[in-house]
Amino acid sequence: MDGLIGKKIGMTQLFDEKGQLVPVTVIQAGPCPVIQVRARGDCVSVQLGFGEAKRKNVTRPLLGIFDKAKVPPMKVLKEFHADDGEEIRPGQWVDVSMFQAGEKVDIIGQCKGKGFAGTVKRWGFAGGPKTRGQSDRHRAPGSIGASSFPSRVWKGQKMAGRLGGETVTVKNVQVLKIDPQRNLMVVKGAVPGARNGILFIKRSLH
Repeated sequence: MDGLIGKKIGMTQLFDEKGQLVPVTVIQAGPCPVIQVRARGDCVSVQLGFGEAKRKNVTRPLLGIFDKAKVPPMKVLKEFHADDGEEIRPGQWVDVSMFQAGEKVDIIGQCKGKGFAGTVKRWGFAGGPKTRGQSDRHRAPGSIGASSFPSRVWKGQKMAGRLGGETVTVKNVQVLKIDPQRNLMVVKGAVPGARNGILFIKRSLH
């Protein structure tokens, strides 16, 4: 199996072998119960759960699936790819020990939502001139469509709008430490999202 569900704990710092200070992110990765195992042709996918939920907050069809797997109801469900030779069955639990220190992972999460933002903050526009009589054009986007051609606004034109709140994938993140007793994973650098945000951790293909 190539992935696991986790939760972002926060950021801190560690010293590496050379004595340099390295920013790191601490992630609670698992434990995740196997809810279902699905085979579609040559592809085998495993559905994992994370974060125990109250039974009153779960629909009856989902409760039937959890009861069949003999696991408690879960808040988050996610499918991951599995190899044909792996022996995985519903009700089995997977933890952070499936990863090793030194390997690379891809981490998927939802970045922080920042609300409505102008073009300077959202796209890094330089803004208008600061002198020459300009009084209210300092953070304006400028022209969004010329009069002669194309006489309209291009599709995909960078303009003001909602910033953040999108699914972001950070690739080839290095795993620095694994703590199976506490289900913790320490990775180098930052990952998307705020504290306690849900993360999907997958082995990097490259």
